[in-house]
Amino acid sequence: MTVAWTPHRFTGGLLALDTANTVVLRGDPQRTFDRFEDPAEIARFAEAATGFRAAELGDRRLAVSSPAAIAPVVLSIREATDRLFRGAVSNGAVSTADLPGFLRACAEGLAGSRTEVGGPGKPFGDPATPIAFEAALAVSALSLLREDTVARLRICPNCTWLFVDRSRNSSRLWCDMAVCGNRQKASRHYRRRMAAHEVKNA
Repeated sequence: MTVAWTPHRFTGGLLALDTANTVVLRGDPQRTFDRFEDPAEIARFAEAATGFRAAELGDRRLAVSSPAAIAPVVLSIREATDRLFRGAVSNGAVSTADLPGFLRACAEGLAGSRTEVGGPGKPFGDPATPIAFEAALAVSALSLLREDTVARLRICPNCTWLFVDRSRNSSRLWCDMAVCGNRQKASRHYRRRMAAHEVKNA
């Protein structure tokens, strides 16, 4: 099924988190599904991420050579990232037990890459040339290890997506207030109405 890669799908705050969030409703075996089940969606996601993550990428375009060929590496980085940082949110710190797998996955994403990153004003290298999606994904995932970033990671209580809370007082609750926040508000309002109705008719 073709996915509409809308702005809401990029509320994680960083490319690596947006990618981790392509598995919807993690932890709910009855409803969870993978938006990358069709590898072709990796290329479409990368194309959308080039625009939505332009600031993080320093305006460098994401390139996908062969979605099917890179899918195993992309999924490996995705799952290692989710496991490590979902655990960090729950436990308040990064677990060294999950680090080797995470670092191996990122190394696979960077294998064969011939580019330079981290230069002044060029966080992902030269914006004049494209960067392989799997390499950019690895760089984004590794950037999450910064202490100030780990401290701001959150799990949305509605959809369970990971996101970076960049609010001034670190009090952001939802990945997307317009979507998840409003759904929870509507759900609470409905429950209050039903409870009041039951009391009235008791």
